Amino acid sequence: MEVTTDMIKELRTATGAGILDCRKALTEAGGDYQKAVDYLREKGLAMAAKRANREASEGIVELYSHGGGRVGVMVEVNCETDFVARSDDFRQFAHEVALQIAAAAPLYITEEEISAEVFDHEAEIARKRAEEEGKPANVLEKIVEGRIQKFKDEVVLLRQAYIRDESLTIEKLLHENIAKIGENIIIRRFQRWELGERVGED
Repeated sequence: MEVTTDMIKELRTATGAGILDCRKALTEAGGDYQKAVDYLREKGLAMAAKRANREASEGIVELYSHGGGRVGVMVEVNCETDFVARSDDFRQFAHEVALQIAAAAPLYITEEEISAEVFDHEAEIARKRAEEEGKPANVLEKIVEGRIQKFKDEVVLLRQAYIRDESLTIEKLLHENIAKIGENIIIRRFQRWELGERVGED
């Protein structure tokens, strides 16, 4: 059975899981909606979505210094209860997020934080580059879209490949930890400093 966009949307609305996860679940389930929901629940992805509306006001501000003090990271990670905030699993996750930020230097947590101006600027650069490379006009927009997606993968923390396991994104790692710990977890904000960089510089 063919998996349609409407089927993916319906499953996503019900579970809150990502588009690619919903597509995979429906494919694995042969288009059977209930089996797809079960698949997502087994993977802990639907569970993460159900907890997404819960208040997360406890947590930790994790500090990490790398390279003998050449890079410093401060990240706030929230959970629902003080009990979980003090747990080893939660603190380990916050530490891994800080390591990721130090190593991969994201600029945003989610892609929704990227302004239209930044997208337009990146699209213009990608378009000019493709034109200079002599790409045919009929595929220009597809190339630009591909480069915009790559840009998002590089600068958005949740879309980045996890430095310890590139088969995982940080978003998937987050969902795994929500499922394991049993509470909503939010990466609230972060700041990364690098020795010698000018203030206001990306």
